[in-house]
Amino acid sequence: MSEARQYGELGTQLVMESRRSTQTDTLLKYNDALVRSLIREQRDLEKAAIALVLASADAHTPPPALMIIQTAIARNKRCLLAYHNHRVSFLCSLYWSLGASLPPLLSAESTSIRAKLSPHEVDYLRSYHASVMTFRAEFSQELDITASIVQPPKDLHVLVHVVRDCGVIQTESGSIDFRMGHRFMVRRSDIEHLIVQGYLEEI
Repeated sequence: MSEARQYGELGTQLVMESRRSTQTDTLLKYNDALVRSLIREQRDLEKAAIALVLASADAHTPPPALMIIQTAIARNKRCLLAYHNHRVSFLCSLYWSLGASLPPLLSAESTSIRAKLSPHEVDYLRSYHASVMTFRAEFSQELDITASIVQPPKDLHVLVHVVRDCGVIQTESGSIDFRMGHRFMVRRSDIEHLIVQGYLEEI
């Protein structure tokens, strides 16, 4: 651990990254190097704390330096948790804004998002999506939890214009090949996720 660096400096840098992300409403690239540096600092602090405890085993009160190190350890933990909690919350909000669909986040086309994630965040998204789909399947006949509640639909059916090819989709009225430039009158619940993902445009 560098003598020139103050305790908590790395943690502050992580928190400032989260703040910039919040202010710009964008997800910054996962700072793996900074996270690893902070974890190494934690290990060094823990070793220093253990050494102080052993050195002052016969003392009636703990040395002041031990309190400083324990405070630095606790603060670093809070900064790490705050950084990762911010990223997870951002990813979950993005996931739901895309109609609870995972491919737009992790597909090759969305390299701008995928490239910013750590491997653990990719695994988290996949597990989160699997949990949502399992929960959704329990009462899919009564309610679609992935449907938007911001703007409740006025009609059961909607006229849509295909903005991007999305292939053959199975709907209540049968299979429909959504090709770019075509228009269809379909049941909203069958294609609402395609509207959210930008494949279809409501007319």
